Amino acid sequence: MSQFDHKQFIHTLTSSPGVYRMLDTQGRLLYVGKAKNLKKRVAAYFSKNERSLRIARMVSQTANIEITITNTESEALLLESNLIKQHRPRYNILLKDDKSYPYIFISSKHTFPQISFYRGSRSQKGKYFGPYANAGAARDALNLLQKVFKVRQCDDYFFSHRNRPCLQYQISRCSAPCVGFIDVDSYRKEVESAVKFLEGNSYELITRYICDMDQASADLDYEKAAQFRDRIELLRSVSEQQYVSSQRGDVDIVAVASEGEIACVQVFNIRAGVNLGNKSYFPKLPEAMSEKKVITAFLGQYYIAHSVPQEIILSHRPDGIRPLQEMLSNKLGKKVSITCYPRSERARWLDIARKNAVATMQGKIASKAGFLQRFEAMQDELGFDCLPMRIECFDVSHTKGEATVASCVVFDHDGPRKTEYRHFNIRGIRPGDDYAAMHQALMRRYTRLKKDEGRVPDVLVIDGGRGHVEKAKAVLNELQVEGVALIGVAKAAGRRAGDETLILADAGKTVRLARHSLAFHLIQQIRDEAHRFAITSHRKRRTRSRTTSPLESIPGLGPKRRQNLLKHFGGMRGISRAGVEELAKVPGIGKNLAEAIYQKVHTF
Repeated sequence: MSQFDHKQFIHTLTSSPGVYRMLDTQGRLLYVGKAKNLKKRVAAYFSKNERSLRIARMVSQTANIEITITNTESEALLLESNLIKQHRPRYNILLKDDKSYPYIFISSKHTFPQISFYRGSRSQKGKYFGPYANAGAARDALNLLQKVFKVRQCDDYFFSHRNRPCLQYQISRCSAPCVGFIDVDSYRKEVESAVKFLEGNSYELITRYICDMDQASADLDYEKAAQFRDRIELLRSVSEQQYVSSQRGDVDIVAVASEGEIACVQVFNIRAGVNLGNKSYFPKLPEAMSEKKVITAFLGQYYIAHSVPQEIILSHRPDGIRPLQEMLSNKLGKKVSITCYPRSERARWLDIARKNAVATMQGKIASKAGFLQRFEAMQDELGFDCLPMRIECFDVSHTKGEATVASCVVFDHDGPRKTEYRHFNIRGIRPGDDYAAMHQALMRRYTRLKKDEGRVPDVLVIDGGRGHVEKAKAVLNELQVEGVALIGVAKAAGRRAGDETLILADAGKTVRLARHSLAFHLIQQIRDEAHRFAITSHRKRRTRSRTTSPLESIPGLGPKRRQNLLKHFGGMRGISRAGVEELAKVPGIGKNLAEAIYQKVHTF
């Protein structure tokens, strides 16, 4: 139990709004919260009435509480959201948020503007449309724009170096402005039409095209009239698919569904009356929570990093809706409307979002249940005393000994834990020695786990035969790592998938599981993931090493000496062929440095 004197601390607290931060004995942040009245809110944590297990555990670990006073509750909400995003405290609901949202960008600096997929800071001159819910939705929109308006999507370098039309022109996806097949004014009209479409003015475009089609027919230009007819049909079909096409403005629809400790939040983005698609989020919950609490925590974190629309439709009414509305309005610069009980058309949008959230959550639960079944099958088929909770798998990858990398992947009952994956750049071994590479990776991994008191796996899988397993066993014994079941996955003759043999180090025997076995499927998946991660890391390291000189990593060999060496021998090939005595003859290179150079170039 913590020795924190909460009574004395609460006695000194102010009743102003603000943010409180709970820390453990080592100063690590456990929880961030905001309050309209700091004194009342913090005191509630130390009252034993209706306190959940999570709160009790968190309070027992609290050794100190820091506070920041704010002027308003909305300021406290903004600060809370920023701190959660920055520090990711253990007991807060955490939103996984990686890349920024994609946009469609139309440049303004070129005579023939380009329309393109864009992600990042909006610093370039031009028009941005979005943000789209995901990259797929943005690329679908770009594909449609190419079909209808034939605006170029190639970059400026490609455009300026063409002397004949590219394939996009051949398949009627571009008007070939690069070779003068369309004049500037006509191309500008196409760009303006694309902008109108992206702004949600598809009906205005249809009306204009109808007039153009009639005029072309009157002029007996039936080919041109047919082109306008095709555009009209395509635009109408797209407009019918957009169930919010009759509306204007920007709207987000946010719906949450949860079961146990799994929650799914669906966000639908409507911009300029056009449905830009949806995206699923799975916030990390410290325990089972109500959907109301999930959506309350989600909104603050989500809109810190994303654009705020004029209207937000929610499946549940969040706690502290007024300060939330005030914070979002301040960020947007005008009033934001938050609706929790919509009617008519908006109720239908929310219903669709709810159905998506439930379906996606059920898929997540089914996936989680599937992994649990596989773990249970592993326990039964391999005779483990208890159900494994965590599995780690190691693999080694290199190209003829070059840029050797070992990978470590982690799986538990929820599936792969990608944030806990690790790779190890292997150094100081004989090139191609997989046993030494595996030994080094395992020593580094489990020395660190023992030192930092990290979590040791229940099962350790090695992608290799008996020699690899013996190396792994020696490392575990040397570091006194106990309670880990060691399994080797030995490939069959011809390396045919499905015929692998499992080497059970503890039982001292080999096992062949049936191909349809759930346990075997789990081991295969983990092994394949370790293999994929090892190859990816190896290729990155190999690319880096091939763009740098091995001489650069030799201590005492600066730019001038490297230049002297290269001039003296005419390049790396000459240096690699030289002996120590010849290397030592170069000005500035002594015998010790010559030996270091010789060793380096012959192990690279």
